Amino acid sequence: MILPIQFKIKENPYYLKYLRSHSNWYKLLNRDSSMFKIFEEEAKKEFRMIKEDRIKNIFDTFEMAQKILSTFK
Repeated sequence: MILPIQFKIKENPYYLKYLRSHSNWYKLLNRDSSMFKIFEEEAKKEFRMIKEDRIKNIFDTFEMAQKILSTFK
């Protein structure tokens, strides 16, 4: 695995946790470092860090606050 990819993985605790739980990525990233983009996407999907998930979380929080306010009326 090339050094810049190692630094990116060590800087992001989510990448490190995903790599440890899905050890097949060690072999894939060692053989072909261009697979890092796919690795990033998979890790973001696993930890729900993509834009759609963030928007959904914001919407759910807003909806919950709205329900709490409606119970006080």
